[in-house]
Amino acid sequence: MADYIEVHSTTDSREEADKICAAVVAARLAACAQVSGPIRSTYWWQGKIERADEYFLMMKTTRDRFAELARVIRANHSYDVPDIVAVPILDGTEDYLEWISAETQERGGSA
Repeated sequence: MADYIEVHSTTDSREEADKICAAVVAARLAACAQVSGPIRSTYWWQGKIERADEYFLMMKTTRDRFAELARVIRANHSYDVPDIVAVPILDGTEDYLEWISAETQERGGSA
């Protein structure tokens, strides 16, 4: 059985969030990708506290697809240090988890 994860990221525009989501789904690196926001983020950056409106991305995938998924996120992201973290999916319905596995399998040719 695959280890399932949800990968999170944030970005500063809806357009960039949509671009990243489309890229990872098209490449079969995520079975689905969702965008919510704007959200308000407060964080340390270059020695001071910053606040910004951002968009939150959630992508469902398998653990073995994480490295390539992170590479594609980074390639499509404008931040110097993009937020790319994975959290385990501890449980889920069997049919949904099977769907994630099926949709993130590498395929020959076009997706």
